[in-house]
This record gives sequence, structure tokens and C-alpha cells, in this order.
Amino acid sequence: MRDGVTLYADVYRPDTSDPVPVLLQRTPYDKAQSRTGSLDVMRAASHGYAVVIQDTRGRYTSEGEFYPFLDEPDDGYDTVQWCADQPWSTGKTGMFGRSYVGATQWLCAITNPPALTTISPGITASDYYEGWTYQGGALAWGFALSWTMRQLTMANLGAISSRHDVPEGARAGLLEAFNQLDCTMRQQPIVELPHLKAPLADYFYDWIRHSSSDEYWKRWRIEDHYPHITTPALHVGGWHDIFLLGTLRNFVDATARAGQRLIVGPWHHGPFAEMSGDYFFGLGASGPAIDTDGVQLRWFDYWLKGEQNGAEADPPVRIFVMGDNRWRDEQEWPLTRTRFTDYYLHSGGRANTAAGDGVLSTDAAGEESPDVFLYDPRDPVPTRGGPLCCGPSFVPGGAYDQQELEGRSDVLCYTTPTLTTDVEVTGPVTLTLHAATSAADTDFTAKLVDVDPCGSARNLTDGIIRARYRSGTDASRPVTPGVAHEYNIDLVATSNVFKAGHRIRLEISSSNFPRFDRNFNTGADPWASTDSVPAVQTIHHNGQFPSRLRLPVIPA
Repeated sequence: MRDGVTLYADVYRPDTSDPVPVLLQRTPYDKAQSRTGSLDVMRAASHGYAVVIQDTRGRYTSEGEFYPFLDEPDDGYDTVQWCADQPWSTGKTGMFGRSYVGATQWLCAITNPPALTTISPGITASDYYEGWTYQGGALAWGFALSWTMRQLTMANLGAISSRHDVPEGARAGLLEAFNQLDCTMRQQPIVELPHLKAPLADYFYDWIRHSSSDEYWKRWRIEDHYPHITTPALHVGGWHDIFLLGTLRNFVDATARAGQRLIVGPWHHGPFAEMSGDYFFGLGASGPAIDTDGVQLRWFDYWLKGEQNGAEADPPVRIFVMGDNRWRDEQEWPLTRTRFTDYYLHSGGRANTAAGDGVLSTDAAGEESPDVFLYDPRDPVPTRGGPLCCGPSFVPGGAYDQQELEGRSDVLCYTTPTLTTDVEVTGPVTLTLHAATSAADTDFTAKLVDVDPCGSARNLTDGIIRARYRSGTDASRPVTPGVAHEYNIDLVATSNVFKAGHRIRLEISSSNFPRFDRNFNTGADPWASTDSVPAVQTIHHNGQFPSRLRLPVIPA
């Protein structure tokens, strides 16, 4: 690298003396374990590519100190140019990989290395604050903690220990804390969690302390570089993936440039399988079923080898439509034929639980009694599936039945009458909520659910807003207890056909733990809170305060 640090890579080459294009993967997850996954290395080499898999800075065999995101732009640039300069290279390089390995691609692409011809980022973000570490101002606690403890720290402990004096007992303490992750996640205050202190993962505490989208995060925001990125990209995401927001934003904001394609399956963060959570989407739903390796190689053949294989004429969008459980090609995202439709919240003031009187309909709200529930941070609504990552033994992601949660009095349920015809919802989903709280600060959560005739309630997508960030995550803005404020909650997106006989349901609460950290309602920074107080939450839905869910309905 330009600062003299050496990063190590494994190189897989086809049996030819002719120069070939290069496919590069820069990974923090051990180059020796990365021969399969997002792209089979042997298949790619047999297909005529030199494949370079590199341990990123400070990871496994590579020198230097690992600090997430920090060195990836320069290290990516230098590595791409190194690949182009090799005698076995044609000078054209593509990059591939998922999750953080997608981040190494985007952070390289913002530097525009001349040899970087195309990228293929999967299930990754566009902003490492919003949609990675935070969402709506709330910390993605389950992901941040489990990912840092296991994949970033325990997995790399040998390399860390070889370069630093790791305190005696730190290894055993970290292992015990992860084995008891349910308990560890309830640490309060979370900033005093002892198990990741320097030299293990001190950056973790920087993430926690920078709870607003301040200058700390802006240096890595891919979205700020869209006008300057020239690289064609094959974007791959999942409807239940934790980084879906970024995948969609990266595609939408890149479509002004030539060479963009989007594929979204029913997947959560992990293998592209036919199962997501406990729901089976059919054998055709898996990555192997649509040959994601072959799709990538065809893409690379066009951009790196110049093969006129028709890849440029492929439909720019391919989505898996849940409910119908089939793949469908589209020409854009969001779909131009979308009819954004407001579904208003209604009740007689007793929407608590699925057995309550909450109704969701396209009729505007009249004079109705508000709904009230008590949010107690000591007894948060537990996470049940959804967009999660990196601790499947404790917080598995994907689609799960929500009925158990819908029996809680702190979960409001608003449900349509039984549908007489199929209703397809494909696109971005948002909720405008008019709510008051008795607390100095609090959270509001929302979840879109498909209820089948037997009552099973399958989660589709969810969102959260921290009250102090209702007007933007750049700065904290206090709320006035007892006063109704407007909250706009981004539920990201989905593609699902609510079949005839099913019902559409919206769940509202104030916690989804440990997917998100608990708001302790005190007004103090949640990461520093040692105390908590219950909050009385009031959800208004009437002519003055028309709380409503906006769904992207696709005409039949």
C-alpha cells in the first residue's frame, strides 16, 4: 500500500499464458475461507479470470490496524492498480462480494481507480450510519454487537494477539459474553460494555458515541459520492436483508449512469436460500436456482472481456415477488405503474393486540379515540425475525410468525378486512404517525405483516424512529411530552402479493429488541443511560392527525 503496509492475497489463475481480466475480492473474513460464497473462485478461474482474494488491512495475514471503513478507499485503489499491473492481467479489474465485502467495493469505487471496470456488490449499504449501524436514529444493536464480537473480534483474535498485548482473561471473557449474548445485550449503559475495549475493537465505542449522522460518518457515506462514481454495478439484495435500504439507494441513484442492474430475492442476510426464517419460498427462490454465479460471470464477461452476450439488454431489474413466490423482470425501480395508496389507522381506542379493534382501510379517519399503550424498557417487545445479521443463534433473521408478539398489550394492530382479491405491494413503504409520549424521548416502531386465513402473521418489513431524530438524524431535537408530533417511519421496501383471503396488518409499538437498542425514555443519550422510566404512548388517528400507512400498490 502507499503507506508501506503489506496486504496479503491468494491468487487463482487459469492455466494459460495469455493475460486475463482480474476479479478481486477484498475481505475481512479470511481469504483462505473465501473460495466459495458470493462467487465460486474455481468456477471463475476456470471461466478465464484471475481471481485475487485479499485480507484487508489488519485482518488475518495482512499487516496494519483494522478500523472498519477507514482505509478501504486508498487500500482498494492501490490493490486494483496492483492487479492491473501484473503480467498476467489485461489491465481490467472487477470486484465482487457481499456485506462488508460489498463495502470494500463501494469505498474503492468512490476513488475511481482507472483499472476498476465494474463491481458486483451484494447485500450491502450506501451509508454506514443510516441503514448499517443505525436506522431512524436507533442503534442496530443486535447486529452491531454480534458482528463486532464474533466476526470482527473473536474470528481475528489470533492476529490481534500477535500485534498487541491482549489483557489476560480477555479471550475467555469475550467467549463467555458471546455465549450469553441474550444477557450481554442487556448491558446498561451500553457504552460501558467491557468486552471489546482496546486493543480488541475500540471502534465499536466510537459507533455508539456518534449516535447522530455527524462528520464521523460523512467521510464514508457512499451516497455523497454518487455524482462522481462511474463504475457499472450489478446490485444484489434481499427483501429481508438488513442492508436492503442501501442496496436500493445504490441502484436508484446510479441508474443515471449506464450499466446498472438490480436483483432482489426473498433472502435475509446470509446464504441465498429458499428458506428465509421459517418460511419456504419454493425451490426456485434460491441463488443456485437462478445461478447467481452464472449471472455474475455473464456480467463480467460483458464488461471485462467485451463479449457481446446480451447482458446489456437484460431487464435492469429482477425481483422475487413473495406471496406469488415467483421471479419477475421489471424496467425500473420503483415501478412507474405504482399507485401509492394511503391506508388509514382506525379504532375505537382499543387497538391493543391482534384481538383489538384496530382497522386499516383506505377510508380517511374521522373523529376517533386515540390508542394508548405503555412502553416499559425493562420489558421490550422481543425481536422475531426481520432484517438481522450475524447472531443467528440469538437473533435469527427472515420471515417468522408474529402471532405471539401480537398478543402483547404494547403492540397495536391495525388490520384490513379479509381481502376479496389479490393485492400486490411492491416498492417503498412508509408510515406517517401522529403520536404523543409522556417521556422526554422515546421510540416508535412499525411492522408490515401478511396475515393468512389461519391467522399466521408473516413479517415483511419494519422500521423505527427515535423521537429526538424525527426531523433528521443530523442533530437531536427534544420532544414536548404530551404533545402530538408527526413521525415519518421508513419501512424500506417489499414485494409481496397479499392473496385473496389474507389480510394486511400494521403493527405499532415502541421497541423491537435486540434488533434495535432500547430507548430508556429519560431524554439522556440511550448509550449512556443508567436509568429508565416507562412511557405512556398515545397514537392519534383522526381528521386532525391522519396517521396512515402508504403502500405501493401495483395494479392487477
